[in-house]
Amino acid sequence: MNLTGKTINFIGDSITEGCGVEDIANCRFDNVIKKQCNLKAVYNYGISATRIAHQRVASEMPRADLNFCARAYDLNPDSDITVVFGGTNDYGHGDAPFGTLEDKTPDTFCGAVEFLMNTLKELYPEMTVIFMTPAHRINDDKPSVNPKKNNNAYPLKNYVDVIKTKGEQKGIPVLDLFENLGLDPNDEKIMEKYAPDGLHFNDLGHKVIAERLISFIQDL
Repeated sequence: MNLTGKTINFIGDSITEGCGVEDIANCRFDNVIKKQCNLKAVYNYGISATRIAHQRVASEMPRADLNFCARAYDLNPDSDITVVFGGTNDYGHGDAPFGTLEDKTPDTFCGAVEFLMNTLKELYPEMTVIFMTPAHRINDDKPSVNPKKNNNAYPLKNYVDVIKTKGEQKGIPVLDLFENLGLDPNDEKIMEKYAPDGLHFNDLGHKVIAERLISFIQDL
C-alpha cells in the first residue's frame, strides 16, 4: 500500500500517547510515519493506562477507564487506515477476566478483541484496520502480579496470541511486535537504550516501531 497522502487513526495506550518520548512532534511513532511517508494527517487517540477490555472495578483515574471498545466510535471516520496498538495494560493491570476465544463482549479480554475488531469493521467498512500486538516488556514471561488481576493472569504472549488468532479469523492484518520489533527490555542493554523503564519506548524506540509499521503497511 502506498501511504503518500493517506490519513491514519492511531488508537492506543500510553505508548501511542507518547509516554517516554522527549520530542513528541518529531519522534513519536505516528509523527515519524507522517513525515517519512508524506501522510495527509494523523489522528492520535492514545490514552495512558487504558485497556482494550472493560474494567470491572472503576479505577481512581476515570480517564484510564476509557477502554478501546468504547472509544472505537469516536475515531475520524474519513481516515484511510486505523491502527490499533494495545493489550499491554490488559496484561499488566486490567481486571477483566482473560476469557475464551468464544467470548463476544468487552467483559473479557478475548471478547473485547472480538468486539473491537467487529465494531471497527462495521463502523468503518471502507477503512483498512490494522492491529499491532503488544511489544515485549520487562518480566513478560510471567503472569502480572498486579493485585487487580484477581488471579486471572497469564504471560503476555497469551494476550498476543489472542490478537493474532482473531486477526487471522477476521482478515485483519496484525503486526506482531512481540516477535518482530526486535526490542526486548528483558535485555539490559536494549532496555537502557530503547525502553529505560522496561515498558515505554523512548525516541529511538519509537523510530523502530515506525520503521516496522511502515514496512508492514507498504507490504499490504
